[in-house]
Amino acid sequence: MINTVLRFGLIFILLVLLQVLLFNNIQFSGYINPYVYIMFILLLPIEIPSWLLLILSFTIGMIIDFFSGSPGVHTFATVLSGFVRPYVIRVVSPKDGYESGSEPSMVNYGFRWFFSYTLLIVLIHHTSLFYLEVFRFTDFFRTLFRVILSTIFSVTFILLIEYYRRGKN
Repeated sequence: MINTVLRFGLIFILLVLLQVLLFNNIQFSGYINPYVYIMFILLLPIEIPSWLLLILSFTIGMIIDFFSGSPGVHTFATVLSGFVRPYVIRVVSPKDGYESGSEPSMVNYGFRWFFSYTLLIVLIHHTSLFYLEVFRFTDFFRTLFRVILSTIFSVTFILLIEYYRRGKN
């Protein structure tokens, strides 16, 4: 139990630092903004209680908002991602189900499963984040283009980090 808390605490700190110090500084023409801190929500155990998932989602979103100077958009997007995560996990469920106490990873469920799971959560996160940030429909297609490009880059970075983590296991 304590090992799990320490490990996820370390993952939390590393992802926040990566986001704030590195990924927040990556912007291509205002269209591509990778957000890898969402990986924290992706990596939490499958059987985590919903209330804890929402609290952790709120916490990481609030911290990113604080460092980004944004008024709650990351908090909203991460809480929404945490809220829909159990439904996404049910939708992408493997044929033989999930093992008790398992964590979502490429090692446990394979690349295809992890890619689908990551893509859905990141797409939900980015859609809510960017449309709430713009908060108007006059730039609907420009924002949609931004959602798609940022999702591609975020998922790519998350898969690379997961692939690197997989090599450590």
